[in-house]
Amino acid sequence: MTTASLREKPVRDLARMAKQHGVPGWHSMRKDQLIRALVRRAKSGLVLGGIPGASGPGVPASRPRRNPASVAVAAPTDPEIVRRIAEARERLARAKNLATRPEAGRANRPARDRMVLMVRGPYWMHAFWEITPRSISRAQAALGQEWHSARPVLRVLRIETASQASPAARVIREIEVHGGVKNWFIDVREPMRCKVEIGYLTSSGRFHGLARSNAVTTPPASQSDTLDVHWGEILGDCDRIYAMSGGFSPENNSTELQELFEERLRRPMVTSPRSTGPDDGDSEPTFRTDFQLDVDAEMVVYGVTQPDARVTLQGEPVRVQSDGTFRVRVDMPNKRQVLPIIATAPDGARRQMIVMAVERNTKSLEPHGRDALDLS
Repeated sequence: MTTASLREKPVRDLARMAKQHGVPGWHSMRKDQLIRALVRRAKSGLVLGGIPGASGPGVPASRPRRNPASVAVAAPTDPEIVRRIAEARERLARAKNLATRPEAGRANRPARDRMVLMVRGPYWMHAFWEITPRSISRAQAALGQEWHSARPVLRVLRIETASQASPAARVIREIEVHGGVKNWFIDVREPMRCKVEIGYLTSSGRFHGLARSNAVTTPPASQSDTLDVHWGEILGDCDRIYAMSGGFSPENNSTELQELFEERLRRPMVTSPRSTGPDDGDSEPTFRTDFQLDVDAEMVVYGVTQPDARVTLQGEPVRVQSDGTFRVRVDMPNKRQVLPIIATAPDGARRQMIVMAVERNTKSLEPHGRDALDLS
């Protein structure tokens, strides 16, 4: 900053510079006084760089401005903070990693990605999967930068067409899951034909699939719910669950469902449904004879409550007459049923529930024939 360079500036710029650099009494100074005061400041090293037009000896070089985005953040040195950060990263990695260990009963079969969907009743499905670490690595490479925002999800796909050659399916639900597990219960709101797939969903909506299950058809609500957490508790009903999950269906080309049942139950599964016997799930036992006899059954449930109450049977509304009575016909399949009947007051403050358990056990005896002469 020189006297000659300052003389070229108007008074208002000199006053502004003097004010900026703390020159006492700058507001009452004339131009010559402002110039001398600024030169003294420059020589004493108190004037910082960056003054427009300022140059010359005694003026420090302007400090370069740093881009905030380029400022490096120092890594923490506190051992406790470092440990907590490492634990948090490990938890996030475990929650995102869908890799699983193969079933113990697989013997020497090579590990592969597979997913099996089982029907456990009218309100629940049970999804089981196995994913290899190699598939997780491929997903991470395929998603690239989107891997960091990807979330592991189960997608429920409703099958819209009955064509098995090219079935049309649409996504109706996305359920966020986490690593460390290999099965998930899925609640069902209505009867439908569907399958599920597991994979990673990014924040942009891109989905990278890992495995897709077999197709199943959920039963109507009139059938009993067979929800059980442990495999040991379904031994007596495993054939029925296997059948509802499509195990006996000729449309099911996948062997993964059969493999999973055989691994868990430690016994082979039949490849076709049995034709006779009273324990064939919901099928009615019949004999192929020239003289046919088919039997079915229904049950009438009736009762009485307040005329303005709301009544449901197995979650379905029941019409209440003006005198408070109600009457409804219920299917009687060849099995045990639990029927909850609930009456609720109009204001919702009071409710009464009665649970009715009924069982039908139909048996077909061996056909018996007589000669025409015996009838004479």
